[in-house]
Amino acid sequence: MKENSMNTPKRYTITAALPYTNGPIHIGHLAGVYVPADIYARYLRLKGKDVAFISGSDEHGVAIPMRAKKEGVSPQEIIDKYHGIIKKSFVDFGISFDNYSRTSAEIHHKTASDFFTKLYNDGEFIEETSEQLYDAEADQFLADRFIVGTCPKCGFEESYGDQCENCGTSHNATDLINPKSAITGNVPTVKETKHWFLPLDKHEAFLKNWVGSKKDWKPNVLGQVNSWINDGLRPRAVTRDLDWGIPVPLKDADGKVLYVWFDAPIGYISSTKEWASKEGKNWEDYWKKDDTKLVHFIGKDNIVFHCIIFPSMLKAHGDYILPDNVPANEFLNLEGNKLSTSKNWAVWLHEYLEEFPNQQDVLRYTLTANAPESKDNDFTWKDFQAKNNNELVAIFGNFINRVVVLTNKYYQGIIPEPNNFSEVDEDILAAVKEFPNIIGKSIERYRFREASQELMNLARLGNKYLADEEPWKKIKVDAERVQTIMYVALQISTALAVLAEPFLPFTSTKLKGILNIDENLSWQNITEKNILIDANHQIEKGELLFSKIEDKTIDAQIEKLEATKIANEQEKKIVAPQKETIDFEDFTKLDIRIGTILEAEKVTKTKKLLKLKVDVGIDTRTIVSGIAESFSPDEIIGQQVSVLVNLEPRKIRGVESQGMILMTDTPDGKLAFMEPGKKVKNGQEVS
Repeated sequence: MKENSMNTPKRYTITAALPYTNGPIHIGHLAGVYVPADIYARYLRLKGKDVAFISGSDEHGVAIPMRAKKEGVSPQEIIDKYHGIIKKSFVDFGISFDNYSRTSAEIHHKTASDFFTKLYNDGEFIEETSEQLYDAEADQFLADRFIVGTCPKCGFEESYGDQCENCGTSHNATDLINPKSAITGNVPTVKETKHWFLPLDKHEAFLKNWVGSKKDWKPNVLGQVNSWINDGLRPRAVTRDLDWGIPVPLKDADGKVLYVWFDAPIGYISSTKEWASKEGKNWEDYWKKDDTKLVHFIGKDNIVFHCIIFPSMLKAHGDYILPDNVPANEFLNLEGNKLSTSKNWAVWLHEYLEEFPNQQDVLRYTLTANAPESKDNDFTWKDFQAKNNNELVAIFGNFINRVVVLTNKYYQGIIPEPNNFSEVDEDILAAVKEFPNIIGKSIERYRFREASQELMNLARLGNKYLADEEPWKKIKVDAERVQTIMYVALQISTALAVLAEPFLPFTSTKLKGILNIDENLSWQNITEKNILIDANHQIEKGELLFSKIEDKTIDAQIEKLEATKIANEQEKKIVAPQKETIDFEDFTKLDIRIGTILEAEKVTKTKKLLKLKVDVGIDTRTIVSGIAESFSPDEIIGQQVSVLVNLEPRKIRGVESQGMILMTDTPDGKLAFMEPGKKVKNGQEVS
């Protein structure tokens, strides 16, 4: 184990949590992990740093065979399907991984097996026969996600065997109260099985000292880690009984695989190996040299694994550096409710890319500006619209549009020669030089929200400069002054093109194209160079960087979520139990006929009742029905309905009702008619 002692690292290894390939990527994943990691990697590259930005698909989690069982396909089909969707989504969204691998790759199987073998040969594991939960009907031991029960800490009744999604606590399956098998629903039994354990308690003193030295870590990360350490660490199994995963490389371990929490973080190492092989680099430089800075980007549900378990594994191995920082984010909620993949309460990245073409940066900016860096935060479609219309369009886009339009209007797109700089001009140009340092400091402290707002402040500076100097007015009275104003405005525009790249990469590329910038300007150039774009340089015609998002577009997304909410609520509804059994003679007494509604009107002083005239074939009769909250009188004229015609008449609000119309509920809580599939003759019997 090696501690990074360098203040100025020679290289950076940046890892982003390996997503499970049991479903697509959603905005919670993006806000928590991938957008901040990408900002950090892009920023370092712009500064000329040696960066390895690494991730890959986690394909051995128990969620994979669970999804496969649900869809009736093989686990391999599941991982191939979602690995493809996830990888394409990341590429299309501009997440600039240097390597995106998968844990089903041969190089990963070998790397993980070798890592296990090294620790095993060094005596770093404890071999124990322990009692595990077993489903006799399914004839298998139950891995963590195949068990559901009540969390022993918060009382949440749908906690998994390894972690509670409600309070985030990790635990063992045997800790659950009232556990049940997720396969059969049966109460599991306890059965003996042999496994290998990593003795975390052995590393407790090391972890306490190491974590105690991390004064610059986020409070939310330190709080969770210290809580775990202070509660006392216990040995944790590194193997499990399952037929999906990396086989335990021991002779007496048939039917056992490496536990996914053990194999997954090793995926960072195997992915780095894969990248280094393609690039002709030495992978060990990025994992074993103490002049390398290792940073893990994760969500808060992975803090324990990356700050306690993986460091213990690396220390036990002995050859690896430890993470310099683990800037974990909290959770992002959606429209006030917790994101849930199982309930489809999410904004899926691949769907967003289809529904909002060429608007990747709008989502990137919104998720950064609202990033859950220190506490849970909320994504709403209305705020997304406001961030686009009021900030990206009205501030950033407006400034660039005015500069480009005026340059083309006044000078045919050729940057004018400046004349004498006023004090205001000098102040503006000096201020521009400060922004790389201001934004960079925020990024290096993992304050990406703050950094994104400083970028927007540069655009605000440009807007204020134009508004104060009013070149559109001065062009008539002082053309020489306007040349200088536009020259300065174009220097600001060029700075924005470079500094926006970590946050708004697609916008940055588009803006560089408009400004016709061939030179590859670096982050430092904005501070060091007096001229960012030369006079007499030809720029292109303007195009809008951002487009206003209309209410109807946002309303469609909100309606989509509302439909999901209604479907979830309907799914939760308990189906009424069967009523008391009746004999066939009782059933034959019911006379149900098809009728047609001829007239309908509201019953006065009521909210629910409609008075209907219905032709039931044998006669036309009055029926009072409680359907007014689901239908207006006009829309049901001519509607065919099923009517219980031999129900004893009764008075309802002074109106005698001569039958009952049969109805059912819809997922949105409204009523629906029980009607024939095709139009039939009134009076037709229903049997």
